[in-house]
Amino acid sequence: MKQNTMNKKALCIMSGGMDSTLSASMMKQEGYEIIGLHFNYGQRTEAKELECFENICNAFDITNTYVLDLDFFKLLGASALTDKNIQVPTNGLEAGIPVTYVPFRNGIFLSMAAAIAEKEGAEVIAIGVVEEDSSGYPDCRESYIKSMEQSINLGTKDETNLKIKMPLVHLQKSQIVTKALELHVPLELTWSCYKNEKTACGVCDSCRLRLNGFTLAGAVDPLLYE
Repeated sequence: MKQNTMNKKALCIMSGGMDSTLSASMMKQEGYEIIGLHFNYGQRTEAKELECFENICNAFDITNTYVLDLDFFKLLGASALTDKNIQVPTNGLEAGIPVTYVPFRNGIFLSMAAAIAEKEGAEVIAIGVVEEDSSGYPDCRESYIKSMEQSINLGTKDETNLKIKMPLVHLQKSQIVTKALELHVPLELTWSCYKNEKTACGVCDSCRLRLNGFTLAGAVDPLLYE
């Protein structure tokens, strides 16, 4: 869809985490008007992530936002993030796909994002997936996201031509920290912990990746840890 270059829009999927916040910041730096999209899907830290999303949108002056409530994932279970009967691992990264993988989450999120982006006249969907330094989630792979972009454009109006941008996909966590600091991203407003909503646990996969990223970047994480 053709946009006025002074009013080009990017729909940013924003979890409240460091990666998606940096991705949105990079889209803003590129001159896009940001539309914020957040999902409540029954995850353990749902309330904290929503709080972070709202605070980040305020910090970025994002006024056009969508918060979608999904009960599907909680009903499905099958992930330590949505089923409290499955323990969140705290002994380091697992081999293969971890139990914190939520089945086809990004595919479902991108499908819903596509509907909003088409309605809003956005030309970009931005998602903060990280392939090389992630926890091994198959729906964070660049090849998968590119295939979703093709499918979305095949399934929308002829005049719709959406680009899915994934500016962090080949970065390591330390590079993400460095880039976020360069852009003055309010990292103190972000949340990464899979387990807790008040003080980060420091031992789940996501906390470990975040802390290691700050260490390798020679920076101090502004979050409090147990």
